[in-house]
Amino acid sequence: MTLKIEQIPGKRRMRIRLSGEFRSEHLDQVKTEIERCGSPVVLDLEELDLIDVEGIRFLNACEANGISALRCSPYIKEWMSRERSRPEAPAQKRKKESAAPRGEHSEHE
Repeated sequence: MTLKIEQIPGKRRMRIRLSGEFRSEHLDQVKTEIERCGSPVVLDLEELDLIDVEGIRFLNACEANGISALRCSPYIKEWMSRERSRPEAPAQKRKKESAAPRGEHSEHE
């Protein structure tokens, strides 16, 4: 299975729906879509079936930069929470800070 990315315009912000499997090889593609949409953007993860640790770190970086991750499955929410609470090596922290594009909006739907 692959990752499907859809842009869904809303009244106040663009929603990017991720469906299928989100793996590290998809990070650049998702970053490009976020940048292409401009701000504000939210990520809709309701149809996301599988994700790897780099995807989880990317989602955490997005949220830290004001891009909300909405409608996550319980396992993704839990994994994001656990990953946020893990101590980081300095190299990982620098990588995370540059991983996600900046958003202007952090409101959850």
